[in-house]
Amino acid sequence: MGCLHLSSTFLSFLFLISLLSEVNPASFKIVNRCRHTIWPGFLSGANTPQLPTTGFVLNPGKSRTVTIPRSWSGRLWGRALCGQDSSGKFVCLSGDCGSGQIECSGSGAKPPATLAEFTLNGDGGLDFYDVSLVDGYNLPMLVVAKGGKGGNCCATGCLLDLNGACPPQLRGDGGVGCRSACEAFGDPQYCCSGAFGTPDVCHPSVFSLFFKHACPRAYSYAYDDVTSTYTCAGADYVIIFCPPPYSSQKVFGARKDGALLPLVNKSTIYLSRIHASRAALSDCLQLLGFLVCHKKYSVSPLHSKVLIFTVNLILVSLARL
Repeated sequence: MGCLHLSSTFLSFLFLISLLSEVNPASFKIVNRCRHTIWPGFLSGANTPQLPTTGFVLNPGKSRTVTIPRSWSGRLWGRALCGQDSSGKFVCLSGDCGSGQIECSGSGAKPPATLAEFTLNGDGGLDFYDVSLVDGYNLPMLVVAKGGKGGNCCATGCLLDLNGACPPQLRGDGGVGCRSACEAFGDPQYCCSGAFGTPDVCHPSVFSLFFKHACPRAYSYAYDDVTSTYTCAGADYVIIFCPPPYSSQKVFGARKDGALLPLVNKSTIYLSRIHASRAALSDCLQLLGFLVCHKKYSVSPLHSKVLIFTVNLILVSLARL
């Protein structure tokens, strides 16, 4: 009986430990580096735990940490240009979720919207995450993994302001946001649907290449997996809206051949030498991170992990300045 009692107690202890390890949450720190207020929104996937909040206000320079269950999957985005309409409903001109309230309560973003997508503790215990422009673009965004192990744990995002460089055919209503070709035209070849519903026949269009050239780490169309999905294990995440160098840099472009799609070039219009140095450092770090993550820069696995960790740490530090 004593052995049986001990065994039961031991099994109960193991069960408790495993339960605690399963529910040990992740933290998502949402940082607003924009010069204007944003309203982050969350949408949980099907059969996934619900979050303590699905939307909140975040003033310029402020941050908020949200506790996320390790088994969660879903997406988050930023809303902008928000307020009450004549009927008293909360509405946003950019990224609106249509709930009529600050909390999105199960409603997703109306395109165009830059999306951060997560599946935590997926295959092999890895987190899968990406920044997607498949539904268009409204705000610059950077996702940085902190404290993770396994996978590549690379930073990803779209740091440039594409609103000013958006092709005329893709501009959102009132010039707010930059739509995807699928949203703008509804054509199966742009939506990767119907006869174009497989990666063998759905290829990048001139419009998706506009997004890809500007933001090479972000999803630009439905089957852009290879260079756009990242993995980590047991990490916390920092999601930064309008990260450096966005806050001190503008984007403009023009095609020499007269085509409607602009090239994306970075200007040298900075507020100060400090801003210039910060932007240049951020650019270099992101390029280094991209080369290491996609094995275009040959280093040992150990050195690769150290480089990625250092790049992520400095990017987060830059966002605090």
